[in-house]
Amino acid sequence: MKNKKVTVQDWGLIDYKEAWTKQEALFNDTIASKIEIRNRQLAVADGDNHHDDTLTPNYLIFCEHPHVYTLGNSGKPEHLLLDEKGLQDNDATYYHINRGGDITYHGPGQIVAYPILDLDNFFTDIHLYLRTLEEAVILTLADYGIKAGRYPGYTGVWLDADNERARKISAMGVRCSRWVTMHGLAFNVNNDLSYFKNIIPCGIDDKAVTSMQQELGTDVDIKRVQKILQHYISVLFDIEIIL
Repeated sequence: MKNKKVTVQDWGLIDYKEAWTKQEALFNDTIASKIEIRNRQLAVADGDNHHDDTLTPNYLIFCEHPHVYTLGNSGKPEHLLLDEKGLQDNDATYYHINRGGDITYHGPGQIVAYPILDLDNFFTDIHLYLRTLEEAVILTLADYGIKAGRYPGYTGVWLDADNERARKISAMGVRCSRWVTMHGLAFNVNNDLSYFKNIIPCGIDDKAVTSMQQELGTDVDIKRVQKILQHYISVLFDIEIIL
């Protein structure tokens, strides 16, 4: 039995460390629930006649962060080009975190989405999971007349990926344990792109970074973009949204 219901939460502008702590709590509670359910199922298989319809929960978190740089497990610390004083001068923080990928930036005007999903409720394929998140961003951009796609060999969403003008508009990095996910995607909408000059984004030093604002030449209603992204995530994962 699979639970296709996903609770959506909007945390607004939230400190990265606070959001990370809240994510970890939901992630760990979901794993603990999954283990408990599995143990009860094994007890039934061993002759216990008690029937249990409990299902693991799923969450989709949206938020924005104050200026922060995060480095994934496979990243290189030297890809942060600022020292402690440079971070202070830019009013930014830095964290080495437990997701995949290299270094990236989060800041106001950027949509951050953290799906905390039990993939046993959907599909147990982490590569398909990433491609599905990418597709949701690609479809959202298409609604604004922005043609986006994938860059072979890299995660995330790109514009003009097939030529020398390739530029990245959405980065992704996830953690998965017992098929439960956390962390997720960052989608550049109206954020200050100059902050990316302080890092080697995702370890890629020869490609540009862009945003919807830069591509369209005007500010974009970020909450509307978020709603459209939420819609495409719900369609692609075949989920039932709970607000």
